[in-house]
Amino acid sequence: MMKKMSIPTSITSLVLFLCQIISALDVPLDSKLLEELSQPPTITQQSPKDYIVDPRENIVIQCEAKGKPPPSFSWTRNGTHFDIDKDAQVTMKPNSGTLVINIMNGGKAEAYEGVYQCTARNERGAAISNNIVIRPSRSPLWTKEKLEPNHVREGDSLVLHCRPPVGLPPPIIFWMDNAFQRLPQSERVSQGLNGDLYFSNVQPEDTREDYICYARFNHTQTIQQKQPISVKVFSTKPVTERQPVLLTPTGSTSTKVELRGNVLLLECIAAGLPTPVIRWIKEGGELPANRTFFENFKKTLKIIDVSEADSGNYKCIARNTLGSVHHVISVTVKAAPYWITAPRNLVLSPGEDGTLICRANGNPKPSISWLANGVPIAIAPEDPSRKVDGDTIIFSHVQERSSAVYQCNASNEYGYLLANAFVNVLAEPPRILTPANKLYQVIADSPALLDCAYFGSPKPEIEWFKGVKGSILRGNEYVFHDNGTLEIPVAQKNSAGTYTCVARNELGKIQNEVQLEIKDPTMIIKQPEYKVIQRYGQVSFECIIKHDSTLLPTVTWLKDNDELPDDERFLVGKDNLTIMNVTDKDDGTYTCIVNTTLDSVSASAVLTVVAAPPTPAIIYARPNPPFDLELTGQLERSIELSWIPGDENNSPITNFVIEYEDALHEPGMWHYQTEVPGTQTTVQLKLSPYVNYSFRVIAVNKIGRSQPSEPSEQYLTKSASPDENPANVQGIGSEPDNLVITWEPLKGFQSNGPGLQYKVSWRQKDVDDEWTSVIVANVSKYIVSGTPTFVPYEIKVQALNDLGYAPEPSEVIGHSGEDLPMVAPGNVQVHVINSTLAKVHWDPVPLKTVRGHLQGYKVYYWKVHSLSRRSRRHVEKKILTFRGNKTFGMLPGLEPYSSYKLNVRVVNGKGEGPASPDKVFKTPEGVPSSPSFLKITNPTLDSLTLEWGSPTHPNGVLISYTLKFQPINSTHELGPLVEIRIPANESSLILKNLNYSTRYKFYFNAQTSVGSGSQITEEAVTIMDEAGILRPAVGAGKVQPLYPRIRNVTTAAAETYANISWEYEGPDHANFYVEYGVAGSKEDWKKEIVNGSRSFFVLKGLTPGTAYKVRVGAEGLSGFRSSEDVFETGPAMASRQVDIATQGWFIGLMCAVALLILILLIVCFIRRNKGGKYPVKEKEDAHADPEIQPMKEDDGTFGEYSDAEDHKPLKKGSRTPSDRTVKKEDSDDSLVDYGEGVNGQFNEDGSFIGQYSGKKEKEPAEGNESSEAPSPVNAMNSFV
Repeated sequence: MMKKMSIPTSITSLVLFLCQIISALDVPLDSKLLEELSQPPTITQQSPKDYIVDPRENIVIQCEAKGKPPPSFSWTRNGTHFDIDKDAQVTMKPNSGTLVINIMNGGKAEAYEGVYQCTARNERGAAISNNIVIRPSRSPLWTKEKLEPNHVREGDSLVLHCRPPVGLPPPIIFWMDNAFQRLPQSERVSQGLNGDLYFSNVQPEDTREDYICYARFNHTQTIQQKQPISVKVFSTKPVTERQPVLLTPTGSTSTKVELRGNVLLLECIAAGLPTPVIRWIKEGGELPANRTFFENFKKTLKIIDVSEADSGNYKCIARNTLGSVHHVISVTVKAAPYWITAPRNLVLSPGEDGTLICRANGNPKPSISWLANGVPIAIAPEDPSRKVDGDTIIFSHVQERSSAVYQCNASNEYGYLLANAFVNVLAEPPRILTPANKLYQVIADSPALLDCAYFGSPKPEIEWFKGVKGSILRGNEYVFHDNGTLEIPVAQKNSAGTYTCVARNELGKIQNEVQLEIKDPTMIIKQPEYKVIQRYGQVSFECIIKHDSTLLPTVTWLKDNDELPDDERFLVGKDNLTIMNVTDKDDGTYTCIVNTTLDSVSASAVLTVVAAPPTPAIIYARPNPPFDLELTGQLERSIELSWIPGDENNSPITNFVIEYEDALHEPGMWHYQTEVPGTQTTVQLKLSPYVNYSFRVIAVNKIGRSQPSEPSEQYLTKSASPDENPANVQGIGSEPDNLVITWEPLKGFQSNGPGLQYKVSWRQKDVDDEWTSVIVANVSKYIVSGTPTFVPYEIKVQALNDLGYAPEPSEVIGHSGEDLPMVAPGNVQVHVINSTLAKVHWDPVPLKTVRGHLQGYKVYYWKVHSLSRRSRRHVEKKILTFRGNKTFGMLPGLEPYSSYKLNVRVVNGKGEGPASPDKVFKTPEGVPSSPSFLKITNPTLDSLTLEWGSPTHPNGVLISYTLKFQPINSTHELGPLVEIRIPANESSLILKNLNYSTRYKFYFNAQTSVGSGSQITEEAVTIMDEAGILRPAVGAGKVQPLYPRIRNVTTAAAETYANISWEYEGPDHANFYVEYGVAGSKEDWKKEIVNGSRSFFVLKGLTPGTAYKVRVGAEGLSGFRSSEDVFETGPAMASRQVDIATQGWFIGLMCAVALLILILLIVCFIRRNKGGKYPVKEKEDAHADPEIQPMKEDDGTFGEYSDAEDHKPLKKGSRTPSDRTVKKEDSDDSLVDYGEGVNGQFNEDGSFIGQYSGKKEKEPAEGNESSEAPSPVNAMNSFV
């Protein structure tokens, strides 16, 4: 006897409880509804958990949330409240929780390290962000170490250690040589994952002194350099071959732990001669396909997106001709927590039940903890509707106070997950979201789905009714969906009508109506048929359709399920497809597809093309006329016409044209009735009453039209009352006291019978008055006299004949005649915007005084006189029209400094009303036009006479003229620009002290108090002396400046000194001084006196790698000094292993160079004191821009000028290219691969620190020589 299994009572209760849980409410994604419903906060955006920031930039910690009402935000730092109001460097963005910590304005990023968490709170709960760990990036310096040269025997293995400084994040390592080129790597020589450089065996070509390891810190955009490592390979004969030995990892086994989803990297590098080859296998399994990659010449095994299934033993085998060695790496894949089921937001009605489920997995298995509104649930306020059961919170009989935001935290030793999910308890009356009176159209015998999207809390019950007073819809013929949709599986014609959806819950009731229309299906009643056609013949496929009259079908033809060829031989007609001059490629299946907005049908047929037999020459001609016309099926409004086609004369008939004659109204006149395809020989014709019809048919082919057929017998249709009324009925008064009613009379056959007349009716609108009617003959106009001025009338015109009236006509609105407006616009105001534009305002006139259709306002304005010249002239009034009831407008194109008048008038259909009083306004001054002329006369050796005319349009009071001029040399280069200010009352000027036989360019303009006008330019040449060989006296050949000046201050900087040079124009024997200081410093300027009148000076005792500011002044001229220039001294250079500065040959070379420079300087000084002028200086004095004088490039020597052929290095701290770009070096494999260029310096240990600024600099000629690796500044720009 079987025993009955007993189920524990607790399990039974839990199963019953879960079965009774009511599913949570679904909130439709309706924007208007979502805006109205209360909602707890939801975090929408936050910064990453591990947030490494640039210590030089502002820290932005994101926290965005949504909710209703909008949430407020607060922060914790390291677990305690973070009061941002007490820290001036911290601000919170408006309407946001995002923090901005101002580092660029004095803050220190290190001071803000820590763990941050954001809380978004409103009256319905609080959501929290992840713990956001803020850490500034770090790029520490390389530790100093003394590197001994590596002496290695040929064939031995070698490891060069990099040991980069530990940064945040870790740096990227690469090896380069002294020329900043990537060291070539191969199966024999390669870089390991730890950055070390491994040699499986060394060769003589490996000997070099510049193995340099670089560390690139991306976050701070810096690159650091290790001291060069020297390797010397010595040979022993013979070279002994060696079997493989693993350089890394050591031993026979090792372990590796990797996290799920990460990239697994396993490495084996072996020594040996010949060079070993590496192979990888997985013990007891296969390497995962599509996720396994080999790198670094198969020395590195890479598996992406690892999972727990990738755990196991991986063996690397290194083999050469002498043997093999292997290493087993035991890989364990752990996993930070990941979601299986993340908790989802819950929307409930009062009294309902629900659950929040939070399930996560990981290795090890994560622990689950709950928080309510950011507080651990164990210490959160009690909620009797809530019960926590491990990873599930069960809610029963919730109330509105149960709304809250719950946080699920899943964590293990490798990480955590935090998810917010709210419980929102809503009590809302029903709402129907489907638009009212929505129209649904379906094809008969297909399903109809009528929407009733709704929302309410508690969930409303939905009922459907048909008709206004119909009963509730029930039964198998309807399907009621949970979302409120009513489905009629098979909609019939009698299913059409109005359907009412009613939603009700305990808080209210609402209903909505929708309309259902049933349409006839689209059918192909004559389908295309299989055709066999001879080559070069013509074929037609028919596709005659029947469809619902309210649907518009579109017919598409396909060939072999693709579009028809783009060929004019394919002719698509209304009901057919015709292919002319058929070829073999036209073989295939042709498909006719008919689409409407509701359905689609198709039919296909095959065309087979065969060879045509030889035929005699074909004569093509127009078709013969049809014959044997017959009328059948006579009805009052229709008749059937049939005919027999005539001979087509070797050109197929494409269509037939049917014409008719009305012997009763227009005998002898034939009118177009319709046309049909050439394959059709019968047609059903629509007829009008009271017409004596005759018909004839014309055949058409490609050649032309046939003669008309003989007319058919006559058929007189019966008379009837008119079917339609006159069109285009209007009522427009021609005088202020009448109303002219006009219409388009019906045509003869539209009368439908004898005795056509019209009943004209009218009555004043909005007045309780009876219709006044009159019956008139067959005319098109009737005038009603004695009407009030411009009042609306209701008008209708109805046709009638001896058999009765046409249907009741529609009413139109007309107006009696207009009269001129009675009043002018008032309160006219003018606001002058600028010298050429003003804005005018006015008050609208009362509509009753318009006495007609308001068409707009006209502004009349005219210039009275110019404020600068009182001359009178013909007044030309300008008119601007502003349509409609506009009360302002802009007046463009005004003349500056002028007096204007304007007035405003209202306009209706009759004309303009009276003008407003004239309003006077004035425009302010503007800039003048260019002077009317500029003449240059009386050229002499050193002078020119200038004459000019005042501007045609001064646009104000002239205050002065400005003359600028500069010489032009034989190569069309422009010299220094001189500027002269001239009083406004002058009209000529004699310009003296010019160069002889020199072309000058002049720029001349006038000024008002507003500014300078456009300039006029001219050129002129001073004459040459008679003999053509005289030279002017010293100083006479240059245009004297109007004031002393020092310009073109240039610098050439070394490590501890800088050469400053300048150009001076002014009185002779000036005593100069040089002022300098650290750039950006507020310290006082330091002053150095220049001996004699030299134009250069050497600043000594400067600090290496420092930016300085410098300016030059002249003693005795108060406030007269040059503009500031900025330069930077070169970086301090560390000593090489061998200091060439102590070598005798170098000291001798430097002494020779110094002696040569001293001799050159003495020669320069002698020639300068004699007034000599270097060709280079003359060329540098030429200027390409009349306004901006470019600064000279200096070559870094003590002389004022250098040989034009010298290569000039780019000066440090002086001018750099404006786009901060440099040329790329020859190599394509250099440091530019790792940044956008470098502007940096060496530390004392030789490491390089630089910003990627894209500035390229060369060391000055005076820089100290060093045996260290040269600065990588130049190479950085070509390194990728």
